[in-house]
Amino acid sequence: MGKVKARKDIQLLCLLVISATLVVLSSYWGAAVVALPPAEDIPEEILRTKIIIEARSPIDGRFLTAAEYIQLQAQLQEAPPPKLDPKIREQVFLLRIRKTLLQFFPFLNF
Repeated sequence: MGKVKARKDIQLLCLLVISATLVVLSSYWGAAVVALPPAEDIPEEILRTKIIIEARSPIDGRFLTAAEYIQLQAQLQEAPPPKLDPKIREQVFLLRIRKTLLQFFPFLNF
């Protein structure tokens, strides 16, 4: 009976050593690949010196040239877009709270 227990203990120890070795080796295989950025990635130093000549509209997200963007910013400063009705703003706020609560408590039906 003592031989069977000793044999099982040795088998367990061998299994643990083999699995630990496999985990360590597999973690080193991917480390060399992750360390370097992709070849097509543009270095940050070059991106910092790049002059941005296109922009996105804050209203609808379409692309604008630099002149169009400046013109749109001037128009928005002169006449800002109209504010939402406070009742609509409150309804949107309540809907967002409801959505958040339903994510945490999906069994609530309100």
